[in-house]
Amino acid sequence: QVQLVESGGGLVQPGGSLRLSCAASGSIFGGNTMGWYRQASGKQRELVATITPGRPPNYADSVKGRFTISRDNVKNTVYLQMNNLKPEDTAVYYCNFWAFQGGRAYWGQGTQVTVSS
Repeated sequence: QVQLVESGGGLVQPGGSLRLSCAASGSIFGGNTMGWYRQASGKQRELVATITPGRPPNYADSVKGRFTISRDNVKNTVYLQMNNLKPEDTAVYYCNFWAFQGGRAYWGQGTQVTVSS
């Protein structure tokens, strides 16, 4: 069992920046992928970015050049640095943890990001 604790969401003006954090704890063994997904009102959940040790990060086209995902493997924490935020970035952002051994996904509770003037 893996628990994910998210933080960093909030209200920001267009063009501003926000940094999300997600700390994983529990039965963390073997390889894993951590990432961020988001779901805007009335829309389906979509991939934002993922990162796996030893592999280049993966980004949705809509956030390339603006968002940066990183992870601290010692702290088991993944970050999402969001720059030049746009109103269309408004969504609930969910942290995801994919365990290779069990092929099982774990999700955070979600954190609201609102981009508005």
